[in-house]
Formats: sequence, C-alpha cells, structure tokens
Amino acid sequence: MSKKIDQITINEKLTVALNIKVKELYTLLQDAAKGYKNIAFASSLGAEDMVLHHAIFQSQALINIFSLDTGRLPNQTYELIDKVRNKYSQSIQIYFPDAQLIENYVTKNGINAFYNSLELRKDCCKIRKVEPLKRALKGKDAWITGLRSAQSQTRDTLEIKAFDDTHQIDKINPLAEWSESEVWAYIKINDVPYNSLHDQFYPSIGCAPCTRAISPGEDIRAGRWWWENPENKECGLHIKD
Repeated sequence: MSKKIDQITINEKLTVALNIKVKELYTLLQDAAKGYKNIAFASSLGAEDMVLHHAIFQSQALINIFSLDTGRLPNQTYELIDKVRNKYSQSIQIYFPDAQLIENYVTKNGINAFYNSLELRKDCCKIRKVEPLKRALKGKDAWITGLRSAQSQTRDTLEIKAFDDTHQIDKINPLAEWSESEVWAYIKINDVPYNSLHDQFYPSIGCAPCTRAISPGEDIRAGRWWWENPENKECGLHIKD
C-alpha cells in the first residue's frame, strides 16, 4: 500500500459524499461525449487526471485523450503513461513542442533560463505547453480538464462548465468541486494508478526542473515554480478570466 493513499481514511461521511459525486461525474462524462461532436480530455497525468482516466473507462464515455510532453517531464510521468495504456487500453495522443522554437529559446537564453525571470519562464511554458495545446485543441468543440477550484488562488472561481474564450470552445472541469480527500479516496477505492512522485510529497507535478517536494503545511501548489509569487503560478494553459 502506498504512503499517499494510506493517509486517506475513508469514513462513512466521505463515502456518501463521494458516491454522489461519482454518479454525477459518470453522467457528466457520458452527456459530454454525446453532446459534442469532437471532445477531448487533456491529461497531465496528475492525481485528478487519473480519476478522470478511470471514470472515462468506467462510464464508457467516448472521449479522446491527449497529453502534452514538454520534453522535460519526470521519468515517473512516462512510467505512468505506460501503466494507463496497459490498465485501461486507452489511446493517448502525445503532443510535443516545436523543436525549432525550443532550439531558438535555449540558444538565446540557456537551458534553464526560466529560473531567471517570470517573462522567461512564461516564454518557456508558452513554447512547451501553450503552443502544443493549441494544436491539440484544433478542430475540437470542447475539452475536459482535471482542474479543481481548491487547488490554488488562481483557480478559486473555477466552474464545472464555461466557455473558453482563448480557444473559443467549451471547457469542462468535472472535478471543480471535488476535495483533495475525495480525489484520493476515489483512487484508493478503485485501485487507480498514479504518479509515484506523489508518495514523495509531490502533490502537484509538472516539468522536472519546475517541480519540487513540499513540506507539511505548505500549499499543494507550493512545489510548482516555487521561486515565484502564488498569483503567478500558472503556465498559460488555464488562464483565469
């Protein structure tokens, strides 16, 4: 049994609340699959995304799945992609950043220039994440994410469904109102695979050089771009209106 899910005590109150949310989640996914001609789930392979991988499989919702490989992900994330494919027989389309843009950025600024300024960090995220996402969403009429409103102050107004002005399509956040305990209870109950870095105090996992473990009591997003102010901790994939 893993360290992370060992910490979750599944009591009756949590189980009742979770059962209700799971039914709503499955219905939402099924309705979304039927209601949109071309809908896709953007998975970052985080704990919330693993809930959605399992839920899509269980609900038999016909939803395409893709993920962004920035070229600097931890090896544990690649291992998880293989586990997901094997366990759920899910096809995951991988999008990579434009090689020429990466070469230009590194040649001009250095391989780890994102540590030097917020502007350079956002430029790196734009190349490695934002541009590939635009390609991934081309032709889609809706996309699904694993975002939760409680994850950070940049997501506190998150809605379950809203129009994405940036990509001009609907954006669905099925877990917007889920708590961290509910996410991990679902993982524990259903034996859902997850990134082994979570057991090493990494609640939020992105690119390896921009992610660190956190200490007890720190915010769950404290390990992401830890050298920046909390209000700046987004990569541009999910812009707060």
